[in-house]
Amino acid sequence: MDLVRHLLLLALTITSLTGCSTVSFYWQAFSGQMEIINKARAIDAVVLDKNTAPSLKQNLTALLAIREFASKQLALPDNKSYRSYADLKRPFVIWNVFAADEFSAELKQWCFPVAGCVSYRGYFAQTAAEEYAKQLTATDIYVGGVPAYSTLGYFNDPVLSTFIHYPEVELARLIFHELAHQVVYVQDDSMFNESFATAVEEAGIERWLESQAGRGLSATWQEAQQRRAGFQQVVLKYQQRLKQLYATDLSDDAKRLAKKQTFVDLRDEYAALKNAWGGYAGYDRWFGQDLNNAHLASIAIYTELVPAFRALLRKDNGDFTAFYRTVKKLAKQSKQERENLLRPKIVSKPN
Repeated sequence: MDLVRHLLLLALTITSLTGCSTVSFYWQAFSGQMEIINKARAIDAVVLDKNTAPSLKQNLTALLAIREFASKQLALPDNKSYRSYADLKRPFVIWNVFAADEFSAELKQWCFPVAGCVSYRGYFAQTAAEEYAKQLTATDIYVGGVPAYSTLGYFNDPVLSTFIHYPEVELARLIFHELAHQVVYVQDDSMFNESFATAVEEAGIERWLESQAGRGLSATWQEAQQRRAGFQQVVLKYQQRLKQLYATDLSDDAKRLAKKQTFVDLRDEYAALKNAWGGYAGYDRWFGQDLNNAHLASIAIYTELVPAFRALLRKDNGDFTAFYRTVKKLAKQSKQERENLLRPKIVSKPN
């Protein structure tokens, strides 16, 4: 509870030093986190509760096994995170606001006392996120729901109702990703943090599936991973096309026309990709929105450096403990030094 008192003191200090809009933001963040803490119950107790639905009991039991695997086989933190459960009774835990200028493929950043500067601003209520988005001067804005997030080990993050009913492989993927944020987190570098966690997630799933041989999970995962990779590649391809467009000397009107056509071409390519998947519609919701720079950039921060991190893990012979030491050393260098070391390791894939 010491940290809770510290956060309360921080909230009160901010209240006395800043404007009303900033106070409101930090207070909703504090209140939202307190709600999660207050609703968390030990998973063992939830499973033993006669009022707990059988499907929830089954998923929570499976998740505890995944949690043990994360620490014992992937060297992820062995703490109280993801050993309790909170029912939030809403579809997402937070809604993130992403923003970019009209002719920029880069996301705007917001800076906070603990997390440093990040490429999004999170709200525990969708209405609050959408209201804030309306106040922004940026032209390209995206508000997206998030099923889970990490408090970087400052709190014992619980399993949430927003993701517990995911398929078992997806549960494992999410837990590995969020625990990875507790291992390494660099202020002011969202792409480094998210790409590292995604690399741990992917490598961790591969190892976890080996331990689940005979259950028929690998084929389903491989199919889902191929679709995910196809989606990411097509988004990154068109984001790069936009970067090249914005760097030209074309007039603003010409750029607007080319930008509009870029999103038309992206939708057309997705339609072809969907057809190749046999009509799989899992990404229809994302493409059903009015696409803009912020949409594309919000995907890029999770994926762009993943090949580089996977290369580092291979260099450490698949030893996660050694890999984490390597990444921690990298994290101590300047952002430019990290960029120079990581980007040469990225291997481009054919379109």
